[in-house]
Amino acid sequence: MKEVNINANTIGEIVALDYRAASVFKEAGIDFCCGGKKSIDDACSEKGIDPLELKGKLKELESSPNTTTHNFNEWDPGFLCDYIVNTHHKYVLKYLPELVHYTQKIASVHGDRHPELSEVADLFSQINRELLQHMKNEEEVLFPSIKKVLNTGSREAKATIISEIARLSGEHEFAGGAMDKINVITGNYCVPADGCNTYQVTFKLLQQFEDDLHTHVHLENNILFPKALKSAN
Repeated sequence: MKEVNINANTIGEIVALDYRAASVFKEAGIDFCCGGKKSIDDACSEKGIDPLELKGKLKELESSPNTTTHNFNEWDPGFLCDYIVNTHHKYVLKYLPELVHYTQKIASVHGDRHPELSEVADLFSQINRELLQHMKNEEEVLFPSIKKVLNTGSREAKATIISEIARLSGEHEFAGGAMDKINVITGNYCVPADGCNTYQVTFKLLQQFEDDLHTHVHLENNILFPKALKSAN
């Protein structure tokens, strides 16, 4: 790992400096995107995990080659905005309708035997509504303001960045929390023995959607937003 102090840096900072650390935190069940402002010790305390064992796994990354393709932390904020739109927003827009349909379908077919599916469908319907408006605000308000500050230093755009990030960060908390809840009530997307092919496809897509959302929110919460706020202050 590069230029990281696992005793001083927050979880989000650690992942921002070396994205390989995300897999270590994910395996431990620690939220590195919405919960990225916590220290390792605090996060481990909440999960009942030995912090020394987790730090040992992170230290092992120092001796392994880093084959990560992108070093997001070094990217220009404007370029990162475009990357988030072209990669993660496009992914969300593609799979939101499918997952709304599939979660409702398996709830209607299997809900009698698996009542938790109705809660999954309801939660994902809420995620759908929140994320669509959230991404619209980012693309039409926040991201253009970030680029404007970089190009012109506009005071108005700086004020917009500060107010928008405060609001959008709260929306990240909701979406991340809702996906975490879906993960818990489905037993980490475990398909029951009587689950049909649609059931299996739905849970696989939900798991992939959660993984993408973690990366998406991490790029914003732990890299883009801090850089944007620094330019606005």
